[in-house]
Amino acid sequence: MITRFAPSPTGPLHLGHAYSALLAYDMAQSAQGGFLVRIEDTDSTRCRPEHEAAIIADLAWLGCTWPTPLRQSDHLDDYQAALNLLNQKGLMFPCDCNRRALLETGAGHGPDGPIYPGTCEHRKMTDAAPTDALRLNLQKARAFLPDQLHFIETGCGVPLIKNFTTADVIKTIGSPILRRKDTCDPAYHLACTHDDANQGVTHVIRGEDVAPSTPIHLILQHLMGWPTPIYYHHRLIMDASGKRLAKIDHSRALSKYRAEGVTLTDIRRMVGLPISSGA
Repeated sequence: MITRFAPSPTGPLHLGHAYSALLAYDMAQSAQGGFLVRIEDTDSTRCRPEHEAAIIADLAWLGCTWPTPLRQSDHLDDYQAALNLLNQKGLMFPCDCNRRALLETGAGHGPDGPIYPGTCEHRKMTDAAPTDALRLNLQKARAFLPDQLHFIETGCGVPLIKNFTTADVIKTIGSPILRRKDTCDPAYHLACTHDDANQGVTHVIRGEDVAPSTPIHLILQHLMGWPTPIYYHHRLIMDASGKRLAKIDHSRALSKYRAEGVTLTDIRRMVGLPISSGA
């Protein structure tokens, strides 16, 4: 079993991150497997070195150990190579739509925001501007995919087979972005899926808020010949009002708990995890 914790260095870690990291670490330890840390720093407008340093310090305080982290910004050529392969299959198109224009279409919302209505699907890659977003053409991708795809979900307590079709994804998400507009940063779906395969991750443990995006990842895995890991989408840690924790809420940052003398045992108890012998 190889698990991973893959934070974005855009702010401090909070209790929800602690739960996710410790859960992935505990599962790997129980199976005598490996635990990896991956710094997902491809958002060039928001990621900061000081946040990365704080993340590493927090994870060490939580008692996790790991080999040298993979930093996504060091592997931009790898993501471009994946884009090139998808382009060779004719599965990408450029898009200059902004969020406001997509909202005005009234197409509804999906896990990535406004459901993409196919506005730029007619455009050819030869007409792409340097600052265009690049999207995966799901309509064309259907020719390369089975009628139905599935993955194993274990976050419900027992393994479940989750089935979906590409048509489902077109309806609920639309053609996902693989390279961001203006910055040309590789998008989360591409970089995350590439690295799970490249690092040999066997079990993806992450919050249930990411579960709706999993079909996109499976589609990319099938198109690129990457293996599909087992997924464990866990519960989210909420505040007292039932609101999901966010990085913007610095009052619940792990560094603040640490400064106040909170122990690892306290953190494990707060997020509902067993107290380890070393805590």
